[in-house]
Amino acid sequence: MMENTIEGVIKRLENIVAQSRQTGDPLGIFAVLYLNVTRSVQDGIRLGSFQDGVRMERLDVVFANRYLTAFDAYQNGKPCTQAWKSAFDAARQFDLLVIQYLLMGMNAHINLDLGIAAAESVPSSHLKELEADFMGINRVLLDKINEVQDKLSRVSPLFFMVDWFGKSGDERFAEFSLVKAREQAWNSANLLSNLSEADKLLAINDLDKLVASLNKLIRKPGFWLGAVLRLVKWFEEKDIRKVLTALS
Repeated sequence: MMENTIEGVIKRLENIVAQSRQTGDPLGIFAVLYLNVTRSVQDGIRLGSFQDGVRMERLDVVFANRYLTAFDAYQNGKPCTQAWKSAFDAARQFDLLVIQYLLMGMNAHINLDLGIAAAESVPSSHLKELEADFMGINRVLLDKINEVQDKLSRVSPLFFMVDWFGKSGDERFAEFSLVKAREQAWNSANLLSNLSEADKLLAINDLDKLVASLNKLIRKPGFWLGAVLRLVKWFEEKDIRKVLTALS
């Protein structure tokens, strides 16, 4: 079911997190992050932090509905985008670090969904007017990673090794396009807004494949970093309920 307001999005996310706590479902890991992000966006709208609050809410809702649609489809055994399927599959297998699940979800949502949402939120002739607020929602989502890293130390005592080794040993994993994600999503929005519906579908399909391939790098970042991740995983909290509580 599609949501029409940011309040509706928040309630849906709260339900996903609550159900995940009850069942111990790892799919709730990204939902917790996204719930916190959406609440921050809602606060920003109320405080007038964006140029156009009404437009910002429309973008946020269209953006969120892409995640919610993919989540519902996956839960019901129906097709969803390759990017989200790779992220959901990894979470369900629960053989990676929590940060890897979050990065895979953020990759799917920023590098695939955000540009599409922007192109669908406003007419192509008004896309430029959206840029400042577009970067605003993107920045909120990306900035949450730092907050999450602090929280992860509660359930992953060796997590500091990932941060250190990733930055010095494997730039693909450390950046996961964090720096490039904003410009990539904006470039996608500009590209899609000027295409016919048929060409837009083809472009989205190509982008989906690209984003899914990046998720493969996050899942298997290389031999040395992979060895570090396995060591960190050994000491990381295995109880999903405790992980969700720590990230809330």
